[in-house]
Amino acid sequence: MSPLAPRQTRRVAVIGGTRVPFARSDGPYATASNQEMLTAALDGLVTRHGLQEPGAVGEFVAGAVLKHSRDFNLARETVLGSALDARTPAYDVQQACGTGLQAVIAAANKIALGQTESAIAGGADTASDAPLGVNDRLRRILLEARRAKSLGGRAKALAKIRPGHLVPDIPRNAEPRTGLSMGEHAAVTARVWGVAREAQDELAATSHQRLAAAYERGLFRDLVVPFRGLARDQNLRPGSTVEKLAALKPVFGLDAPEPTMTAGNSTPLTDGAATVLLASEEWASARGLEPLAYLTAYETAAVDFVGGDAAGGEDGLLMAPAYAVPRMLERAGLGIGDFDLVEIHEAFASQVLATLAAWEKRGLAPVDRSRLNVAGSSLATGHPFAATGARIVATLATLLAERGGPGRGLVSVCAAGGQGVTAILERT
Repeated sequence: MSPLAPRQTRRVAVIGGTRVPFARSDGPYATASNQEMLTAALDGLVTRHGLQEPGAVGEFVAGAVLKHSRDFNLARETVLGSALDARTPAYDVQQACGTGLQAVIAAANKIALGQTESAIAGGADTASDAPLGVNDRLRRILLEARRAKSLGGRAKALAKIRPGHLVPDIPRNAEPRTGLSMGEHAAVTARVWGVAREAQDELAATSHQRLAAAYERGLFRDLVVPFRGLARDQNLRPGSTVEKLAALKPVFGLDAPEPTMTAGNSTPLTDGAATVLLASEEWASARGLEPLAYLTAYETAAVDFVGGDAAGGEDGLLMAPAYAVPRMLERAGLGIGDFDLVEIHEAFASQVLATLAAWEKRGLAPVDRSRLNVAGSSLATGHPFAATGARIVATLATLLAERGGPGRGLVSVCAAGGQGVTAILERT
């Protein structure tokens, strides 16, 4: 066969995953960097699957959304500080909240094409240690001073500095195109789709209860490694009920009548990291590792939320999965009824409910709620932006394996910038 001839793609196996417990921002991980958390998650995966020897893994793909300048080569620096072979290539990816799943897809594509036999994908984010930028006016003055040709010129430039210039630029959870936070965008979408407060609180309470039950039955025994004193996700509230959540005051959408979104039915700012081990069937067989599931399809979409959500339309900031999933299912020849499990990232309870309604509007069958986020999701675990996709893939693969026999799972992740990343996992 000519070296330029197209190769037949191979199945990509999900072998396992490891993450640190997720923590609320400014809590136990307040001083932990992206690299430290990602290294802890990676080391847990390396230890669990015996990947310490030279050349054990083909490459490492990961990313972060909130990155310091020191994180410019995050994935590679994580490898160098981990138990993985230092000769393992690594690179960064970033697509807001879709980063972790896009890292999985990037790694899977190389395995499917035969370019590597195994790879680890993941992500990390810290809302506690968010980078602070130099005030832009101060930055311009400092650059002017640097460009000056004489000491006098530099002094003249620096003399322009005023006390107000010393105030740092603090990252804002707002879309550059609209100035609205993700929560405010979600509040618009909730109003457009008529998502009720009680339905949001019910979904949030169920997320906590199911996550607690999953911990109790040992689902996360091989998925979560203790870190900085935590053994479980700090945001987990096993005693959450609709009645308790109903007592919370709304925090988003306060500019409109009867706001419905509260801190209880919205995901908190979170710190954490997660990783996933992917491989060819041959690599797994040679190492005596049983695949949990196979990654068989994926799709990415984007919406014009500037002209949509900001204008009160249906195409809200977090609604791209409403287009990605129907497109992916049509290509795969599948319907919602073909899935045993459905995992929708819970950025907000209202966003999950709006997505379900949008799928139905676009011709998909209703999702059986007993199959939705059966081990809880982001409302209970928290949401370190770049880590969520890897967390969901590892958890879903484990859930499919736990069921025994054939099974199929759907992954849907919304992301800032009006984007969505989706995937299908199967167990045969």
